Amino acid sequence: MLPKYPKIIACDFDGTLFMDNYPNVGEPIFYTIELLKGEQVNGAKAILWTNRSGKELEDAVKACNDEGLFFDTINDNLPAIIEAFGCNTRKIFANEYWDDRMIHLPHLKHPDK
Repeated sequence: MLPKYPKIIACDFDGTLFMDNYPNVGEPIFYTIELLKGEQVNGAKAILWTNRSGKELEDAVKACNDEGLFFDTINDNLPAIIEAFGCNTRKIFANEYWDDRMIHLPHLKHPDK
């Protein structure tokens, strides 16, 4: 069992933080940006979790930074999680996954809830 960590949020970019306009950067979705920044103020760690790479990823990170949103890591696990698992797992470990393409499965209950 993993030690207790702060909340970790893995957040998608296109359609979640910014309107979907891939490969360009769409307009900011201020509600989600402010919600994530508020979670960070309350101690959450944020991971930018996106399929973007190369210049498209650089553009996404810059757009987030321009809105005052900064990430603890990008498309990677937090160092403490890598240490806890003894490797860098392919799946990003998080307590919450924010994505415009998600499906909520209310019948699945996490033991901590």
